[in-house]
Amino acid sequence: MALRCLPSVAVLVATLFIAHPALAAVPADLDARVESSMKSHGVPGLAIAIVEDGKPVLAKGYGVRKLGSPERVDADTIFPTGSTGKAITTAALAVLVDEGKLKWDDKVIDHMPGFRMYDPWVTNEMTVRDLLVHRSGLGLGAGDLMFVPASSRSRADTVHALRYIKPATSFRSGYAYDNVLYAVAGQLIEEVSGQSWEVFVRERVLKPAGMTSSVTEQSARFANPNRAYPHGRVSGRVRGVGEQSVLDERKTLGDNGAPAGGLSSSANDMAHWMQVQLGHGTWTNPEGKQVQVFSEAQSKEMWTPATLMPLPSWPPKLKAAQPKFSAYALGWNVTDYGGAKLIAHGGAIFGVQTYIVLIPERNLGIAVQMNAEDVQVMRGIALELIDHYLGAPKNDWVAAFDEFMQLRLDGGLAALDATAKTRASKAGASLPVSGYAGKYADAWYGPITIALDKSAQDKGGLRIDFTQSPGMAGRLEHWQHDTFRTVWDDSSIEPAYVTFGLDAEGKVDRVTFKPVSPIADFSYDYADLQFVPVQDAAVKAH
Repeated sequence: MALRCLPSVAVLVATLFIAHPALAAVPADLDARVESSMKSHGVPGLAIAIVEDGKPVLAKGYGVRKLGSPERVDADTIFPTGSTGKAITTAALAVLVDEGKLKWDDKVIDHMPGFRMYDPWVTNEMTVRDLLVHRSGLGLGAGDLMFVPASSRSRADTVHALRYIKPATSFRSGYAYDNVLYAVAGQLIEEVSGQSWEVFVRERVLKPAGMTSSVTEQSARFANPNRAYPHGRVSGRVRGVGEQSVLDERKTLGDNGAPAGGLSSSANDMAHWMQVQLGHGTWTNPEGKQVQVFSEAQSKEMWTPATLMPLPSWPPKLKAAQPKFSAYALGWNVTDYGGAKLIAHGGAIFGVQTYIVLIPERNLGIAVQMNAEDVQVMRGIALELIDHYLGAPKNDWVAAFDEFMQLRLDGGLAALDATAKTRASKAGASLPVSGYAGKYADAWYGPITIALDKSAQDKGGLRIDFTQSPGMAGRLEHWQHDTFRTVWDDSSIEPAYVTFGLDAEGKVDRVTFKPVSPIADFSYDYADLQFVPVQDAAVKAH
């Protein structure tokens, strides 16, 4: 998935653009372009919503909801929207700000007395705004394994565990994308409003915005027959290589992480959401009535840059697609493209991706949703639509993103080959397999078990179970020395190296992890884990 903000849509050099024309009609060849791109990349389904001058001009589905099934994607098919839902959580906070129940620069601890960061000073200084703008000092994706794969732990327990995550940098010193603080924001909404994030968002944001098919609970998504299923390429040596396959939709994200990326929505509803955003909190519903979801003052706050983001470096075919500035606001990325300001965000959970972009000066919004991980199709189509409306020359951005993705995959495979060459495959383990078995706990993740597996003695003879992540279990195969490699029962989970550290008496006193794939999604933050035997643990096993 990772509940992540996809790389920001970049910019074309302004001099390439013709003078700003009036908004154009939907491209006449859009259907053919979408369908050919999907076919050439094996993408099962996709949906597009476009809003011009405050009105939806397109809400349409393409392809199928699930490989091997005939049901088609339509404008009401719901897709998990990943991190684009961060703006929904921010909007819910904006409603509370409008009501005078909190302020953006209130200290979090004043509303949540039990809130704690690792550093007591940061605990006392953290504001509501800080929760939303990725400048907390936490590392990239810190704590994501508490959400993905789906977790059995509560949101309150997840927020409690935050105090054990060590910072990577000093507070407010720079940008590092996280999801865990949006879970805190969701819990904050509950503690201030008296309603859960799920209920408050549904009643105070989705309903007023006319988003009638959108759902906040995973169970509600599973109950909707008109839903897109996740797909991915997980049979190769790195994720993204191999045949497209249907993934287990029930393992992608836990409800505890929903405020960071658990909303599911349709093209029709995304159109309504863009109307609200472009209307600075107010939209005109189908009955012609103006409905305010949040105030214009809060709209301005949500679009105001707070944290500078590092600029990307693109390969040759994407060099023209490089922003001149990029910053994070409240649930939105603010960047530029062809002389226009973009308010945008990407979102992904494993097997499903979403991208939404607003161009306020044109009163234009575009959203693309896709039930696959072939991001080049979604981002390429979105960028080609932006070009169309900005009057830029036509460019095959799908092909340009293909180059970017292929370079990434090739680099990952080359790194795996290099690692294999340095492997000391004949270097045996220090202990018999029984010496590694036991119960362990990490301060922020909680418990795991490593047990003997007599049915796999020739493969190492051990099984590992991340007990609070249902289905995250598998074999441990010996790699070298005291390092083993996970072979998860679910092949869509990124494998990890598991290294046992021994004390002076030759007993295991710590267990550390590292992703096998050098291009593993950052939500597999294995490197942040350090497990200790439970009997020696100084922390509670959550």
